[in-house]
Amino acid sequence: MARGARYKVPFRRRREGLTDYRARLKMIISRKPRLVVRKTNMYVIAQIAEAKINGDEIIVSAHSKELRKYGWKYSCKNTPACYLLGLLVGYRAVKSGVKEAILDIGLHRPTKGARVFAVAKGALDAGLNIPISEEKIPSEERIRGEHIKEYAEKLLSENQEEYNRRFSNYMKMKVKPEDITEEFEKVKKKIIMEYGG
Repeated sequence: MARGARYKVPFRRRREGLTDYRARLKMIISRKPRLVVRKTNMYVIAQIAEAKINGDEIIVSAHSKELRKYGWKYSCKNTPACYLLGLLVGYRAVKSGVKEAILDIGLHRPTKGARVFAVAKGALDAGLNIPISEEKIPSEERIRGEHIKEYAEKLLSENQEEYNRRFSNYMKMKVKPEDITEEFEKVKKKIIMEYGG
């Protein structure tokens, strides 16, 4: 009796590149809440989720667009914005009684210094216990946006045209990229003050 090729069709969400079921199973078995970090084209979303039989239950969440109400006028998906988002979701989690979580980055590559780890660092600083290697976390300078500031200052002195092209979105928002570290500190302070840190 002839038989066709034997293969197993992956689950739909795996085929669509949305879920790594092996990693998800390990996280669910741990029975700990997950700090879920997902990126869109313009924003980053962070949620504290618990796995239930009927699906994930979201305990608290934060969207990088919320940073606007704290005065953040820069990109909502760069490293400083990701840290501030982590700070926000971390404070909300602690306030809701969540003390620890494991990082769920989905199908993002766990590259050293990646923005998803900046979110985790913000949540750590807010008091949430997250097991994570210090090597993966972006440097303090990068979190504060000093790399953006230095690059902007260099371009401004060497090539005004390139500066205008690279930072056209900043100019539309009427902000200077060389002021990003100062603005980062102001927004961070506002978040800490709101949550009584």
